[in-house]
Amino acid sequence: MISLRTLIAALAGLLLVAGPAHADRIKDLGTFQGVRSNQLTGYGIVVGLSGTGDDGLEYTVQGMKGAVQRFGLTLPPGINPSLKNAAAVLITAELPAFAKPGQKLDITVSALGKAKSLRGGALIVAPLFGADNQIYAMAQGNLAVGGLGIDAADGSKLTVNVPTAGRIPGGASVERAVDTGFASNALVFNLAEADLTTAGRVATAINAAFGPGRAHAVDAVSIAVDAPAGAENRTMLMGQIENLAVNPADAPARVIVNARTGTVVINGAVHIAPAAVAHGKLTVKVDEDPRIVQPAPFSNGVTAVEQSSTIGVEEKRNPMVNFRPGASLADIVKAVNAIGASPADLVAILEALKQAGAMKAELIVL
Repeated sequence: MISLRTLIAALAGLLLVAGPAHADRIKDLGTFQGVRSNQLTGYGIVVGLSGTGDDGLEYTVQGMKGAVQRFGLTLPPGINPSLKNAAAVLITAELPAFAKPGQKLDITVSALGKAKSLRGGALIVAPLFGADNQIYAMAQGNLAVGGLGIDAADGSKLTVNVPTAGRIPGGASVERAVDTGFASNALVFNLAEADLTTAGRVATAINAAFGPGRAHAVDAVSIAVDAPAGAENRTMLMGQIENLAVNPADAPARVIVNARTGTVVINGAVHIAPAAVAHGKLTVKVDEDPRIVQPAPFSNGVTAVEQSSTIGVEEKRNPMVNFRPGASLADIVKAVNAIGASPADLVAILEALKQAGAMKAELIVL
């Protein structure tokens, strides 16, 4: 297993030998406003299970009654079937931008009640709704479940992965398209990460390619672009803009610390102001060695236990590390290796440097 020290040293080496930042395509930095996916959700019934269904839950029975009524079958009042082979499920899907009626979507089906497994089941046709409570797709198909659950007669169980959720590739068909909102002449490109420098550079690149005044940065995220009328012209302009090359701004100095796993990631923009770090460990060891003491012959004494304790203190001394002005990631790695810090110790050192004002970086603790 690779140690933390080796991993940090390897990362530092990669950063030190890396060449200058290369240009990125604008399409990799964000998306045009309106070009986004939408979440769809639905409720349905899965049938064909081998005794692993909900077994008579009220909402499962109601859903099954509604399903069979579409075929002209009405159950008598007061009759609630025991549905061990059926389960109520929630259906989720993502409707991509520009999806047209008739196109297929992958869907995820998850058990809603007490079903033990959806393996081998088939989803009955069910509508998928958007946030506006309108139907945008219809779902149906056979589930592909990667999990497996087995119950034995003596109560023992075996579960592999998650048998109560599955997917249906191409299990939904789009019934309604979503308006992308391209009615106005102005296009708006939104960066995935807010950065004033990058927004300015994107606007500059667009103006250099299509003429001055065509684009301007609205804020740290949005760049407004004047677009010609007509869907074809606008689409061609968007495609050309997406493939322009831009040098994004350097990432801000960040140190990411996962206190649960001891993972520490330091990017190459982190620098340390002049500072000195000393790190040591104090170990206290207590040994108990009780002895049995016998009384002298004919003394009428009793056997007793005499406690014997030994206390030892061991302090591991490490040299103080002095950071020069502008110390980089490589210097931090060398210092950490020199004092033999563990992941937990490294977190404490970084937090102390931040509090002392020697590390000008954003410290994010997960």
